Amino acid sequence: MKIGVVTFPGSNCDYDCYKASRDVLSADTVYLWHGDHDLADVDVVFLPGGFSYGDYLRAGAIASLSPIMQEVRAFAEAGGPVVGICNGFQILCEAGMLPGALIRNRSLKFRSKPVHLRVERSVPPFTSAYAVGQVLRFPIAHGEGCYVAPEDELDRLQAEGLVLFRYCDPGAAVTEAANPNGSVRNIAGITNARGNVLGMMPHPERAVDSLLGSVDGIGVFQSVAEHLVGT
Repeated sequence: MKIGVVTFPGSNCDYDCYKASRDVLSADTVYLWHGDHDLADVDVVFLPGGFSYGDYLRAGAIASLSPIMQEVRAFAEAGGPVVGICNGFQILCEAGMLPGALIRNRSLKFRSKPVHLRVERSVPPFTSAYAVGQVLRFPIAHGEGCYVAPEDELDRLQAEGLVLFRYCDPGAAVTEAANPNGSVRNIAGITNARGNVLGMMPHPERAVDSLLGSVDGIGVFQSVAEHLVGT
């Protein structure tokens, strides 16, 4: 199993993803430079968090045009798993690989805090290690994390089971008070229709060690690994 982590100018969670995949999964993990056209024969691609290109224009907009994204798109179209975390989620939406958009937080303030998520579906390749309804504790760190989409698109995401995570309180209730950024319907993570591209704002790679306050993020990496072993 070989995992690739893309580094864009301004990425600041690429090492977090690298260390999580290397230490949690003991996987061969490599960095992929945004200006290259080579995915180095990886089995999964992570687009990490950070502030690619300083979030100029819109968060993720410039990075979505980076040369490596041509290869990431082709990889996903061939069925390869792609995970976009925080800025990576923004990049996937800007690249048209996921529906909707991430806009300024409802508070218009940067939010950095632990949040709770409810697992909406337990499916490969990203959430099979969790149980439906399980409550996870992940950190967030973003200024543009409010997920929005047209109502018909939101209805489709719901009907097709493409919402994997929602913001909730510790008791699993999906409430407005538990929503840290104003995302519609408390959406914290979605997949594409094929189910092999995940975008999520919270950071699983920062929840893989008890020293970090949570080990709940391990399940995302384990789910990917189990999927790859089984294919």
